Amino acid sequence: MAEHDLAGATIALTAERRVEEFATLLERRGAEIVRTPVIHVLPLVDDRDLRTQTSALIADPPELVVISTGIGFRGWLDAVASWGLTEEFLGALAHTRIIARGPKATGAIRGAGLREEWSPSGESSEEVLAHLGSEGVAGLRIAVQLHGTITEWEPLTDLSASLADIGAVVTPVSVYRWIRPPDQSPVRALVAAVRSGAIDALTFTSAPAVSSMLSTAKEMGELERFVAAMRGPVPTYCVGPVTAAPLELLGVPTIQPERSRLGSLARLIIDDLPTRRHRPE
Repeated sequence: MAEHDLAGATIALTAERRVEEFATLLERRGAEIVRTPVIHVLPLVDDRDLRTQTSALIADPPELVVISTGIGFRGWLDAVASWGLTEEFLGALAHTRIIARGPKATGAIRGAGLREEWSPSGESSEEVLAHLGSEGVAGLRIAVQLHGTITEWEPLTDLSASLADIGAVVTPVSVYRWIRPPDQSPVRALVAAVRSGAIDALTFTSAPAVSSMLSTAKEMGELERFVAAMRGPVPTYCVGPVTAAPLELLGVPTIQPERSRLGSLARLIIDDLPTRRHRPE
């Protein structure tokens, strides 16, 4: 592999978390990085509800817990630690069946010393629903760590409502939410750069980031041109299928690593992007 195989390539990173780690991997190969965080993850504004739910879970653990996201579960653990309840919380979960919605959730669960019972290959809520529906959940008490905000762009099943519809007794647990940056000018500038071809590759590491950019492009009246650029000259790299789902609904082809990991995504870009940039016209 050449030392500077991304020399001359301008790559846009839309992530807020671990962006410097991601950028460094690409910059070492000569890439020019445009850092434009398009979402901001907030802790729960008022965590009293979360503490109440957590105390109830410790006192009377549900029969099953669904962990939807790694960042959400780690945030929950951080909150629990701040309340001095880590031992009790992990003890309760150790005696509860745990479903992980994907590899990031699995990593967070195992990082806490717990083990998941099952995780879908495609990291989708639909797969979790199908799996639990096939075994029957009528009357089963299930706590669902919420995925976050569902927007018009995200083809995500509302897992809590869907499980309740098939008879489960569901407790939704909200541990974080995301917002679009109050200053939209950098995001608008990125939309314009993608549309004009000034960006050689666009990257996404979460479905909310995709939704944020699509919403900004729509507000600018540039949605069709923005999507056309991603369908055409600007390759779009996504960390996994859940992240890619809103784009694929719009007919945007995405390039994804075999493993939904940031390092795997960086290696994919390093290997793949030069072949796209150097293709003969």
